[in-house]
Amino acid sequence: MNYDVIVIGGGPSGLMASVAAAKHGASVLLVDKGSKLGRKLAISGGGRCNVTNRLPLEELIKFIPGNGRFLFSAFSVFNNEDIIDFFEGLGIQLKEEDHGRMFPVSNSAKDVVNALLNEVEELGVEIKVNTPVETVLYDKGAVKGIRLQTKEEIYAGNVIIAVGGKSVPHTGSTGDGYAWAEKAGHTITDLYPTEVPLTSEETFIKQKTLQGLSLRDVALTVLNPKGKAIKTHRWDLIFTHFGLSGPAVLRCSQYAVKALKKYDAQYIPLRIDSLPDQNEEEVFQQLARLAKDEPNKALKNVWKGIVPERYLLFLLDQIALSPDTNFHHLPKEKIRELAKQLKQFTIKINGSLSIEKAFVTGGGVSLKEIHPKEMASKLMEGLYFCGEVLDIHGYTGGYNITAAFVTGFTAGKNAATRH
Repeated sequence: MNYDVIVIGGGPSGLMASVAAAKHGASVLLVDKGSKLGRKLAISGGGRCNVTNRLPLEELIKFIPGNGRFLFSAFSVFNNEDIIDFFEGLGIQLKEEDHGRMFPVSNSAKDVVNALLNEVEELGVEIKVNTPVETVLYDKGAVKGIRLQTKEEIYAGNVIIAVGGKSVPHTGSTGDGYAWAEKAGHTITDLYPTEVPLTSEETFIKQKTLQGLSLRDVALTVLNPKGKAIKTHRWDLIFTHFGLSGPAVLRCSQYAVKALKKYDAQYIPLRIDSLPDQNEEEVFQQLARLAKDEPNKALKNVWKGIVPERYLLFLLDQIALSPDTNFHHLPKEKIRELAKQLKQFTIKINGSLSIEKAFVTGGGVSLKEIHPKEMASKLMEGLYFCGEVLDIHGYTGGYNITAAFVTGFTAGKNAATRH
């Protein structure tokens, strides 16, 4: 059987590529090695599916620090507002939440997946699940089709590789696409985990002193080995048994991972500012005033509520100040020390969890070898890439899924209309 377009991978970008190719008149085969399509989509946004982000494009691109500017051409074909129109056209009502994040009103990722699958089927896309691909077939500088692991060959003049990166492998993303890209002459840039929890060998982490403690709305800064700020993100974090996690940490993670490699450092300092709306002097004055106002009370009660109690007691321990001390026995320099700890407590980060435990893969098929308006290979006629297999990555918050849908639609449309 011959097809116009074969799409490998039934995640967000592969499903959207299939829809776009079929809508533009192509006969399409969608193959996936798993038993179910849309598995990554079904678990995204904590099972609610953050389908896109409504920020203006210039803003949105800033939240895709991994080569987001490359997407400008694709956005001229299909953008975040088009994604919203697309899903609402399928009967999925969407709502906007904080930071421009768009979710289905039903709060169910399954609704989004089912709507996409119904659309794929209604457009006559042929689907083969449990069908692992061994390789993509090339001949004389052009795509010929695919060979399955069963050795069966299926022919098509266009193949779209949409198999994801190496993150969240239980959804089927195990890095299969990189070898097929290299076979076509493509360069794969260094792969590394992004949006990933960070690890630390600090004694208090190993002893689980703060395990499970959340800090809300902190400013987290990745520093280079000389103490110069590389990147700051403001959001929540959580202490774990191996290090740090939570949204602020995930956003900072790629900068810590890259800095460890760049400086060949044993560790990278991460600074926690738990009171980002006040400067150190203001914090010092507040602490001094509170202690002075209730001079007979234990400091742990006087300063209660400034930060969570466990964190306050931990910081008092760091500066060797008993929580039961009162104002009468409080050396002034200890107030300064606590103000400093609240503003710039530093933890040594020695690495991250593995790429398989990351939410997103950094690195991938080099964008220098891809036509940005088509998602087509510059090296192999009829070969297209979309989604996380490309060297594009964003923060969590609907940005990666937006990149997947946009590159998927662009690849599908162009593969279908290539003459």
